[in-house]
Amino acid sequence: MKQAFHTLEIETDGPGLYDVTGAAAAFVKRTNLRQGLLTCFIRHTSASLLIQENADPDVLADLENFMRRTVSRDPKLYRHTTEGPDDMPSHIRSALTATSLSIPLQGGELALGTWQGVYVFEHRDAPHTREVLLHLIGE
Repeated sequence: MKQAFHTLEIETDGPGLYDVTGAAAAFVKRTNLRQGLLTCFIRHTSASLLIQENADPDVLADLENFMRRTVSRDPKLYRHTTEGPDDMPSHIRSALTATSLSIPLQGGELALGTWQGVYVFEHRDAPHTREVLLHLIGE
């Protein structure tokens, strides 16, 4: 078995889903591995990762709108407000989603479904540079 690591830096400009499928697939191609498992891990507590619909952008907008309705931004509800009114709601949104994903590698390709893409789900209002660590193990 061989292993490969890479860190993606994703520039965000506020809440929403940012497609990183192409960047992850490009990393996989560079390794020349044919079979294995890709682990994606986001190194933040106020952003997360999702595998989600990649054909209709309305799905992504609906997910962001759902999170806005589900997780209140009312600062009176939280003790942790050190980094602003969007900070604690961002931590909650991250806790409700995922900080790591596992994607099989088959025939040198990510074994995603036809309509699946890999996304960074930004929960903060201000622009951020998010790091996603990629770890591929396989042969």
